Formats: sequence, structure tokens, C-alpha cells
Amino acid sequence: MKILVIEDEPRVADLLARGLQQAQHVADVSHTAEDALMLAADGHYDAAIVDVMLPDMDGFTLIETMRDRGDRFPILMLTARDTVDDKVTGLRSGADDYLTKPFAFQELLARLDALSRRSETFQDTNDITVGPVSRRGNTMYCHGRALDLTPKEFQVLDLLMRNKNTVLSRQQILDRVWSTEADPIANVVDRVIARLRKKLRAADGPAIETARGFGYVIRG
Repeated sequence: MKILVIEDEPRVADLLARGLQQAQHVADVSHTAEDALMLAADGHYDAAIVDVMLPDMDGFTLIETMRDRGDRFPILMLTARDTVDDKVTGLRSGADDYLTKPFAFQELLARLDALSRRSETFQDTNDITVGPVSRRGNTMYCHGRALDLTPKEFQVLDLLMRNKNTVLSRQQILDRVWSTEADPIANVVDRVIARLRKKLRAADGPAIETARGFGYVIRG
């Protein structure tokens, strides 16, 4: 995922960014609300982490501003303020989840994954186009011709297209397409990717690139 980190404390922001990158996410950091609004307008983010205490605008107001202008990516609030009133205010301002400091980084990653899955539940029926490949309903087309895909091939291609230009790890693909039904030792993701590449190549479609040591990406 591509994640916008909005945190005014440089040490905390750096720890968040490095942790997200180690988990194979892309992280952009902003220390002010003004900068965050500019980045969010142009960055096409999958999620944002917002601290409540910012130097130029509180996080609640920032989130309200983002929602009012149409930013729809999931937002996780991260703050030391843990009263019920603060949590309610954050959620009513437009945040999707609320995590208090101190926190376990694994919990933060799990919450981001849950927000991403929840967001995809509402988006995965939308048509999408990447280069010559397009999804219309439950069919994938390449140069206007329907692709003959198995259900898992369809889901993997759809996931890569919705995250175009972002490297997805094998584990991320497993979690989102197979959930708990796959044995990660079985290289099931690699086998599906290999079949997809063959079918896309035959249809003169885009390449699925391998980011060695990380995962797969489709660009467009």
C-alpha cells in the first residue's frame, strides 16, 4: 500500500516510515497539515495515518477537511489522547480507526490491513482500466477481447490493477485473495502469476513485473 504518514514529531515519523517500508509499503511523511493536504491531493494514497497534535491544525480538523473535499482513502488516527470523547470526535470527524500511543507496531500493521480490506469490499465491483486491460463487471478484457481466467487469476489481476505501480508482496496477495485457505509454502501465488503472465503475453497485454525479494507489480 501507499500510505501517507502525518506526524509532527520527526523521531516518531521516521520510525513509522521505516517500519512501513520494512513491511513492504510505500510511505510518504508530512509534518504539517498544510503539507499533508497538498500531498493527499496528488498522491493517490491507499491509507493515511494522522496524529491529532499537529503544529498548524489539529488532526480532527484536518480529517474533516480531507473528507469535505472528497478524499476517501481509509484514515487511522494515531495519538496519545485516549479518552472516549477524543475517540468519538476522531471517528465522527471522518477517521476509520483510532490507535493510541504507545502501540505495538504489529497492531498498527494489522489495523491498516483491515482498513484496506474493508475499503476493497466497497470498491472491488468497480470497473477499472490499466493500459489495454480493463475490468467490466466480472470479466477482464485485453484490447477489447475477453480473457479466459480462473476465479483466482481474476482476483489476483484485479488486485494488481487496483494497486498499479505499487509492489505487493506474496503474503499481501495471499492474505487478500486466499485469506486462510492457502498454504504459503505451496508457492500458489507464483503459480497463478505465471499463468497470468502467459495469458497476458498471448493477448499482447502488460507485463507483471517481479520486484526481487519483495513481490509483484503491474504498471500503468
